[in-house]
Amino acid sequence: MIRESDKKQPSLPGFESPFERNLDPNNRWVKLAEVVPWEEFATAYYSGMSMDQGTPAKPARLMVGAVIIKHRQRWTDEETVLQIQENPYLQFFCGFSGFTLEQPFAPSLFVEIRKRMGVAVYAQFEQSVDTKLAEILTKKKRSRQPVSTDNDSSSSGQNGDGGMGRVESATVPEVPQQAKNVSETNDEAEEAKPSGKLIIDATVAEQAIRFPTDLGLLNEAREISERLIDRLFPLSGLQKKPRTYRQKARQDFLALAKKRKPWQNTLRRAIRQQLQYLRRNLGHIDALLDRFWPPEPALLGGFRPNLSRKMPDSLSCRHLRQLWVIREVYAQQKHMHDNKLRSHPHRIVSISQPHVRPIVRGKAGVAVEFGAKLSASLDDNGLARVDELRWDAFNESADLPGQLEAYKKRHGHFPSVVLADGIYGTRENRRYCKDRGIRFGGKPLGRPRKETETNREELREAKRQRRRDHLERIPIEGKFGQGKNRHGLAKIRAKLADTSASWIRAIFLVMNLNLLVRFFFARNWPCLHTAWASLLTRMITWHSLVREMVARQRLPLGRPMSLAGAF
Repeated sequence: MIRESDKKQPSLPGFESPFERNLDPNNRWVKLAEVVPWEEFATAYYSGMSMDQGTPAKPARLMVGAVIIKHRQRWTDEETVLQIQENPYLQFFCGFSGFTLEQPFAPSLFVEIRKRMGVAVYAQFEQSVDTKLAEILTKKKRSRQPVSTDNDSSSSGQNGDGGMGRVESATVPEVPQQAKNVSETNDEAEEAKPSGKLIIDATVAEQAIRFPTDLGLLNEAREISERLIDRLFPLSGLQKKPRTYRQKARQDFLALAKKRKPWQNTLRRAIRQQLQYLRRNLGHIDALLDRFWPPEPALLGGFRPNLSRKMPDSLSCRHLRQLWVIREVYAQQKHMHDNKLRSHPHRIVSISQPHVRPIVRGKAGVAVEFGAKLSASLDDNGLARVDELRWDAFNESADLPGQLEAYKKRHGHFPSVVLADGIYGTRENRRYCKDRGIRFGGKPLGRPRKETETNREELREAKRQRRRDHLERIPIEGKFGQGKNRHGLAKIRAKLADTSASWIRAIFLVMNLNLLVRFFFARNWPCLHTAWASLLTRMITWHSLVREMVARQRLPLGRPMSLAGAF
């Protein structure tokens, strides 16, 4: 049955809206605004600004809140500004005193925010989130403790001390100063004892660039060189424009680019052609620049040329940067072509983003990734941190000592166990952990021990422990998946190296704030993260027990049988 009363859309003045009433306190943005430590964020955001110079800045809550909204919803800069302008809940989250229809700021300001929020600012953000989480956990633990009430001791004669009566404070003997010092030393030793768990791993945050090929890079470099020639020629005073053969070069490129699987000899010939075109264009650019920028007098035998000529105003810093990049691309591709190589140190794979490097990962889906490689860590509460971020392909095993020292700086002690991939299990790292009383959760080095009657249970327990360590390392892989699938960590769309790093750290900040909301509004205790960890441990123990019973042939698998009958 179809019921349709009126197809006419009501006019805007008559359109009903609930904005004249109060906002919903259970809204997700209202809850998130309640747990974010805004004062600490503002202090970190203003740390790099001057108090009395420059243009007055936008409020810190507006800027930081906009960054959180952008990466939490995975919106573009323009869409984020429009959503804040249209949504009262987002305006409340950003600190507005009331709903307004005005644009909060220009979308281009996001670029300046990313440049301003560097590593030091995000380090203070992480510390603020860690402090806030500690306060939440302490409050929840205190709320679960039973409150002791003092009964009328005069009538009952007992106050909970086993019937011994109330002890006055004046009758308590003083502790000698030497005993106090010994107790304080013991307390410090207990505090310095390793405790907790640290999970570490590395991943690559890929940049949103076109998949690089040698022929495509050379074609793009050639087109940029042709545009530079077009810009320099009208100011050179020459009567005849240098010949570039751009139409023929374009046809030669398309003739091979349209083929699905070209022969190797054909591809090599096409690369050589593009190298020749690019070399000719670079020679023309050098000749045109010599008319504006003469060489040093020392190179001319002491002759000083006319220095009244200068670089043309039509060439900006961006054009000079492009010229440097295409020169480097030509040098790398020429070296690879002449020596028949497939790789080059510090190889440029994107002209617009020359800081991006190819990183061979050996994954099943993609063998090579293009982006920043980062070492991350995960603590007991599920807070993720970016400990190291670099643009070259490095061995992440060297970051383990620094990550352990950072953990000690945050918590005052080392973790009792480190769960990491096998690449971290070097002899130096194992020795470093052993000297500090830290257990490295991984397979021991060397040949496996021979099983005997005396060490059979020990070896089986060690195997079960390695199995538990392997499964308990899964949450950091899930954290990487959450960042890449939900918050855009797999495609970083910033252009510069520093803004891309700020983009990546903002994603980890948003994931930590989401975890903070779960801790703050969790009704049951322990929290979801701890509950899942406990359930996982019980499942691992039960699975190991079943496998052991099967190995002892006490649990037949050929017919259905309850597990209780195996005992």
